[in-house]
Amino acid sequence: MVKIKEIIAREIKDSRGKPTIEVELETDRETYVDSVPSGASTGEGEALELRDADGRGVSTAIKNINEIIAPKLKGKDVLNQQDIDKTMIALDGTENKSKLGANAILAVSLAVCRAGAGAEKIPLYKHLADLAGNNSALFIPLPMFNILNGGRHVHKEPHLDIQEFMVVPHKKTIAENLVVCNKIFNKLKTEIEKDFPSAGSGQVELGDEGGFAPPIDSAERALFLLRGVSEGESDIKFALDSAASEFYNPSVGLGGKYILEKNELTRSQLIKFYKNLSDEFPIISFEDPFAEEDWEGFKEFTSEMQGEIIIADDLTTTNIKRIKEAHNKQACNGVLIKLNQIGTVTETLEAINMTKSFGWKVAVSHRSGETMDDFIADLAVGTGADFLKAGSPAKPERMVKYQRLLKIEDELLIARK
Repeated sequence: MVKIKEIIAREIKDSRGKPTIEVELETDRETYVDSVPSGASTGEGEALELRDADGRGVSTAIKNINEIIAPKLKGKDVLNQQDIDKTMIALDGTENKSKLGANAILAVSLAVCRAGAGAEKIPLYKHLADLAGNNSALFIPLPMFNILNGGRHVHKEPHLDIQEFMVVPHKKTIAENLVVCNKIFNKLKTEIEKDFPSAGSGQVELGDEGGFAPPIDSAERALFLLRGVSEGESDIKFALDSAASEFYNPSVGLGGKYILEKNELTRSQLIKFYKNLSDEFPIISFEDPFAEEDWEGFKEFTSEMQGEIIIADDLTTTNIKRIKEAHNKQACNGVLIKLNQIGTVTETLEAINMTKSFGWKVAVSHRSGETMDDFIADLAVGTGADFLKAGSPAKPERMVKYQRLLKIEDELLIARK
């Protein structure tokens, strides 16, 4: 038994300069630190990220940790992850963690999990595998490198309506995939500087997740750019995150319209738009191609796009109730997993296990407002996720996740010898 001695929460800044929470958890052996990210494009079904009255600060959430959560958890065994998470959920007592804040609860849950791995003297990914009941051989997920940004992740006009354009190299190792991504990324920078001289050398705009944000508003042009800079590289696929809730207007016409690239599109027209892109380019997956409550759009698209991975994010929000509903409605065949959408490690593992039980793909994801925490890399490996989304290799808070994968890969290779 390894007991919690102290839990101290403090404010740090995320990658967008916005306040977030860091927790330091002390056991009778060591001290462990974790922090939580924050999203810009968020689903309505997400657990509540508690902010102060100004909409930015996290002092209330920090106070909830230091004055409510910490006293209740002192003396508890860090190996009892589920019990501790359930205790915090009960302390909050709301459906969406709005009393204490999902950001407050998650920061503690992450630190407890890391402390549990330390108590057992095993890597975090192995501890997560044990908690998830994953007895399969561990492997490194395929990275989805977000190298062109649009939507809510870009703050200048004009910009792409579709939020993320990702390259997904299929090499055998994360080391090889990083090399390929860096080559493509550098070629893309050169191409953008050539096409948009006003950007100036070294001044190409970057979005929140480290992808380039050139002044274009055409998905087709973006994909032509990616195909051009990927030429000569084998086994390269593309992936899109539309974040379609951001360009859906429910008040236009009967049933609403999608306002994409200055055109008003019906559901069927948007399906045709995506199908044309899929016919022209090597797209492996579409994430959030329709608005978060457009169940029929998701269902129709998943039915028509046999062989493609249709990933739900805002639709499912790492919530087993919504994932179950998506399965019942045959609305997708993949789920994006974000720890802070649900607020505890235990509930996240339940969401992953349910997704896998349906035979669907699992993609573990970062958020647009990130920290230097690398927990999601271990989560992806430990749970046998198919993909990891952690942004481009251009920003340190993204790269730290890939660096963690490199280290895990080395450990797995040594263990197999």
